[in-house]
Amino acid sequence: MKITAPEEFGFSPDRLKRIDAVMQRYVDQKTLAGIVTLVARRGGIVHFEKFGFQDIETLKSMELDTIFRIYSMTKPITSVALMMLFEHCLIRLTDPVTKFIPEFKKVKVLVSEGKLADLEREITIQDLLRHTAGLSYGDDEDSPVDELYRQADIFNTDIALEQMIRRIADLPLANQPGQVWRYSVATDVVGYLVEVISDMSLAEFFDEKIFRPLGMEDTSFSVPPNRIDRFATLYGKTEKGALDLIDTATGGSYFNVHLHSGGHGLVSTTADYLRFAQLVLDKGELDGVRLLGPKTMELMTTNHLPPALMPIAMGEEQMPGFGFGLGFSVMMDVAQSGMMGSVGLHGWGGWANTHFWVDPQEQLIGILMLQYVHSGTYLVTNDFRTLVYQALID
Repeated sequence: MKITAPEEFGFSPDRLKRIDAVMQRYVDQKTLAGIVTLVARRGGIVHFEKFGFQDIETLKSMELDTIFRIYSMTKPITSVALMMLFEHCLIRLTDPVTKFIPEFKKVKVLVSEGKLADLEREITIQDLLRHTAGLSYGDDEDSPVDELYRQADIFNTDIALEQMIRRIADLPLANQPGQVWRYSVATDVVGYLVEVISDMSLAEFFDEKIFRPLGMEDTSFSVPPNRIDRFATLYGKTEKGALDLIDTATGGSYFNVHLHSGGHGLVSTTADYLRFAQLVLDKGELDGVRLLGPKTMELMTTNHLPPALMPIAMGEEQMPGFGFGLGFSVMMDVAQSGMMGSVGLHGWGGWANTHFWVDPQEQLIGILMLQYVHSGTYLVTNDFRTLVYQALID
């Protein structure tokens, strides 16, 4: 990929180099194994660098084409897929989910231990896309609903997406629809809606309708055998603070995949995800390929939450200044957010601390790729964003 002169796109080359120093420091301090960073503006790439290792044990260097588990950065792609069907008037945002997945007709809300209540209203398509459906994620140790999620083993990789959704529909909701913003498996339900409405598997829809048209050659639910050498090792943190191996490139969890999770299932590269992010910035069109109309893209990247449901929060960690659209977080108040950006900035991240954002005001894209699972690593995300904006001088 061609790197353009930063000064031609409003960046100071010297100030951009601060990204290198800070990212290398994370590697040198053994906080992270390896990182890839990319900055693009007005269609030109002004920064694309790699740091550290793809695998520490073999000292395999991180590469610009390393393949990453992007986890929840799958969600914006799945949301775009459903909105492509929306544009054909095959769904409406106000449609109840039961119109397409009848199994949700029996769902109730767990209001206290052992006590279930009827729904005050049905879950809508909009609820799923903006995470107000009342669904959960199974990771809250104090939630009785989440304990039921864990018992149901909804993330079993040996089952298909349809089976996962049927298991979810058998469980109670944590909240009445529309009353709480709760990050959840809602986007997995969105992925299944794509399958039901399109009569294609989610993998087939992604490949035929999104990845091939956009030239995203390394984005998939599986890692092909001939690309395993480009697949990064996944790390976490030991009690002593050292890097701990969680999943090797050959661990098997991304080969012969059965569960096509619209919420967290994809792998991708930095360059591939730039193609998707540029599509979003360019309002649904990239290099002559249009997947969505500009007004649809505008609808998706506009906040859909009422003030009472903001700010959004990931567990106990609030995201002040942010609302949520249809698959994307949306910056509503720069000062309240405590980070650099512009009103209307949108994006999302993944469990292993991959992250991207699109800033329409500045015509700017930032992408951060790494493989490190540990809560509280938003620090590197925020540092990267600061480093990008401080280098912007026009």
